[in-house]
Amino acid sequence: MGTLPILDGIVIFAYLAGVMLLGCWFVRKSRSTEEFMAAGRSLPGWAVGMSIFGTYVSSISFLANPGKSYDSDWNPFVFSLSLPLAAWIATKYFVPFYRRSGQISAYNHLEARFGPWARTYALVCYLLTQIARMGTILYLVALALSPLTGWSITTIILVTGVLVTIYTLLGGIEAVIWTDVIQSIVLTAGILVCIIQILIRMPEGPGQVFVIAAEHGKFGLGELGLSLTKSTFWVVLFYGLFINLNNFGIDQSYVQRYATAKTDRDAVRSVWLGGLLYLPVSALLFFIGTALFAFYTAQPELLPEAAAGGIKGDAVFPHFIVTQLPAGATGLLIAAVMAAAMSSVDSSLNCSATLILCDIYKRYIRPDADERRSMRVLYTTTLVWGLLGTGMALAMIQVQSALDAWWKLAGIFSGGMLGLFLLGIMSRSARNINAVIGVVFGVLVISWMAFFPQTSDAPAGWRSPFHSYLTIVFGTTTILIIGLASTYWMSRWRRGHGA
Repeated sequence: MGTLPILDGIVIFAYLAGVMLLGCWFVRKSRSTEEFMAAGRSLPGWAVGMSIFGTYVSSISFLANPGKSYDSDWNPFVFSLSLPLAAWIATKYFVPFYRRSGQISAYNHLEARFGPWARTYALVCYLLTQIARMGTILYLVALALSPLTGWSITTIILVTGVLVTIYTLLGGIEAVIWTDVIQSIVLTAGILVCIIQILIRMPEGPGQVFVIAAEHGKFGLGELGLSLTKSTFWVVLFYGLFINLNNFGIDQSYVQRYATAKTDRDAVRSVWLGGLLYLPVSALLFFIGTALFAFYTAQPELLPEAAAGGIKGDAVFPHFIVTQLPAGATGLLIAAVMAAAMSSVDSSLNCSATLILCDIYKRYIRPDADERRSMRVLYTTTLVWGLLGTGMALAMIQVQSALDAWWKLAGIFSGGMLGLFLLGIMSRSARNINAVIGVVFGVLVISWMAFFPQTSDAPAGWRSPFHSYLTIVFGTTTILIIGLASTYWMSRWRRGHGA
């Protein structure tokens, strides 16, 4: 859409320079493995909570949530309504569990419960998912920003990927958390600026947004029926609960932050702050989509000529940013989009490097590695994972159909990891064989629902009749039920045979 105005360019450059300087400031404080991976376990709960919030608001949700409410209603917002319950479970069970263990790795305890295979399985799932996640985020943010800035997709991917890798490598987890704090403030400010601009530009005043939205049923949260084939209120709520339990309970990006908190109370506060802050901010993102629907319904002439019959939801927010915001505000919104991307990628880099050191290098290669060698591994793997994530994003330029496949794989990995973790903490008598049986059945269920959905070309008898949101729900519960059932029957068999 042309060249970016000078003022907007200055705003973006100032933001990127500030993030880099802040990240580099922590070089002197990340020269030991404890500092690099856990920030010396000395950070305040509010900062850790802001970092958790920043990880939640990726560039995908920043751009996609307004598009969803523009196209339909607030049904996807129900995902956020599950956060209070997930946060309560996390603060009651997950946070105390990890704080007591003293381990930085989220998967160390799986080996103690079920053997090395469980730890390695979870580790591989996480690392592969993070490469896919980084590549997807970098690619999609570049796809959205390219028409806004006039820069090529390749340039945006390289600039964002290189900057995030550098400050994460130099500053460690403390740089990640404090830059996430700044980035969270920037993206929240960007959201508020956008909402204000929409409201003041309505022909009949701000109230017109609510009148038009109500007339078209844009505030609906979905059907309350019990159907499992549609995106009802309950389907989205259960999907959100399981995804958020996965985040708080088994995702290294969150678990590692618990270790950075100064006290147990700070760790608990960080979960509540991060989760509850996302709830209103996600509502604001959905409100942007609803407000844009009202804005362009009242003023259809402001849509591009090619979109006279309507514009797709994913394109409406970027179109508004570039055509309606004043100079400087556009730069702030672009910085906000980049902030959402960077705050997600930096945690993936640091946490992946941490796991490679703790769960691979020190577990299988050199258990007695000294500080100097361990720091070399952390630096090297941060750099390598940054290159892999950036490379994955560049590859997606040519292979766009790979996006769906990667997200399906991520769903398979997440469901298997969460089910295994819950089996371990819910049943003290579950053994290695019970976990293996549960995971095998669970992954089969997840694979069936992920690769043979309702809309697939597979024969009718092979297609899953359930909504895709239920994949992780059914997969996780399958692992739990099969694992617990096999534990019960094997225990009875052993008692009956005197074993």
